[in-house]
Amino acid sequence: MGLGSVDWLAFGEIVWINALLSGDNAVLIAMACRALPARQRRMGMILGAGVAIALRILFTLVIVALLGVPYLKVVGALALLYIAVDLLAPGDEAEGEVKSSESLLRAVGTIAVADVVMSLDNVIAIAGVAGDHFGLLVAGLVISVPMIVAGSAVILAVMDRFPLIVWAGAALLGFVAGEMLISDVALADRLGAAVVHDWETTTAVTLAALVVAAGWMMRRLKRRDAPS
Repeated sequence: MGLGSVDWLAFGEIVWINALLSGDNAVLIAMACRALPARQRRMGMILGAGVAIALRILFTLVIVALLGVPYLKVVGALALLYIAVDLLAPGDEAEGEVKSSESLLRAVGTIAVADVVMSLDNVIAIAGVAGDHFGLLVAGLVISVPMIVAGSAVILAVMDRFPLIVWAGAALLGFVAGEMLISDVALADRLGAAVVHDWETTTAVTLAALVVAAGWMMRRLKRRDAPS
């Protein structure tokens, strides 16, 4: 079945929505790949984005049912918090490039898992535009891969020049985790929609600060325990 004029409009909307909603995903990909050797960074970004999009397509098929599961977003938020803190953890420079292939696989795995966690809300908007046209959904998400990879490359270049951006990226992941946590259906039912709305920003900022504090503490302990 070909794409009519309305379908082309929906296709453009899917690409645009995914590009707008994937800013935090681009940050994640850049952070996960920043420790890779230079020659593996592009491969890591492409593989990570490709795997993430494939999982997102699969995830979209069951997203409506999943979002109704109580405490799912709480679990997802905790997983994202772990990933954010782990990305700030000091690396072991002595390992060098001995485990570069393992690092590449770990980066791709981190990207894939975190993207699925972070895409709980994103895919709803995209699925809503696509309706029951699965081919349109797949095409729109696949076309968006170059946008995410390009965005990751730019962010990675900025991170190399300004390392402080890494901390901002980790804080962003913590912020997303906070928004996800407070919007879980179980908490909304218990606390009420008004309370959830009032506490959304506070929760997000608090978890962002906790991620930064945890990263700072780990690095401080690493420096303290390092042989002089």
